[in-house]
Amino acid sequence: MLTKRIIPCLDIKDGRTVKGINFVDLRDAGDPVELAEIYANSGADELVFLDISATEEKRKTLADLVYRVAEKVNIPFTVGGGIASVEDVDMLLQNGADKVSINSSAVKNPQLINDLSAKFGSQCIVVAIDAKLIEGEWIVHLVGGKVPTEIRLFDWAKEVEERGAGEILFTSMDNDGTKDGFANEALARLSTELNIPIIASGGAGNMQHFTDTFIEGKADAALAASVFHFKEIEIVDLKKELRDNGIPVRI
Repeated sequence: MLTKRIIPCLDIKDGRTVKGINFVDLRDAGDPVELAEIYANSGADELVFLDISATEEKRKTLADLVYRVAEKVNIPFTVGGGIASVEDVDMLLQNGADKVSINSSAVKNPQLINDLSAKFGSQCIVVAIDAKLIEGEWIVHLVGGKVPTEIRLFDWAKEVEERGAGEILFTSMDNDGTKDGFANEALARLSTELNIPIIASGGAGNMQHFTDTFIEGKADAALAASVFHFKEIEIVDLKKELRDNGIPVRI
């Protein structure tokens, strides 16, 4: 059985790590390079960096940040935010990223998924999907959750897989930052209907939530931010807890 992955997420704005609730009310959480090094040394399996206010200018800043992080860590890390072309991905991979995450750009131009997976391999293409439960349907949102679409989560997830994505990072906007647990029902359906790994995001508040998302949500990896940034959960303790609950993890 494959080991389950624990992934700290660093949302980047103006070169700093920030964290909010339901995608708003951001507060500072520290220097991303320092945090990355701490996580790499404390048992994280991977890291995710998301430039949540990406523009062309910020993407250049992000490339420099990626380079500085790559010098400090020895675990895979994924970079997302404002990526819209093969050239963008090429630049980030050359600066040391292992994977890239695309979201709004994939919805606006689904062919981008095909192009990136053909050029770089599906193993390094993560499609992030932010969705909100509206009248019983999970609806995809864009631009950091600000813009609703008419696209349904499960339809889009299937298309993403067919186009060559290697993983899906699913964030429940309803659960994000609430610390009430992951959206396990939706996660379980994604994991059942698709053949690529599903990363759970949004809602981690305690160790039990991680156990629940691996067992009930059938997630392949669990991503969290504030509980790690603000030392509410130490990754080494979390992994011991998971192992004690029969969940395979890398210690």
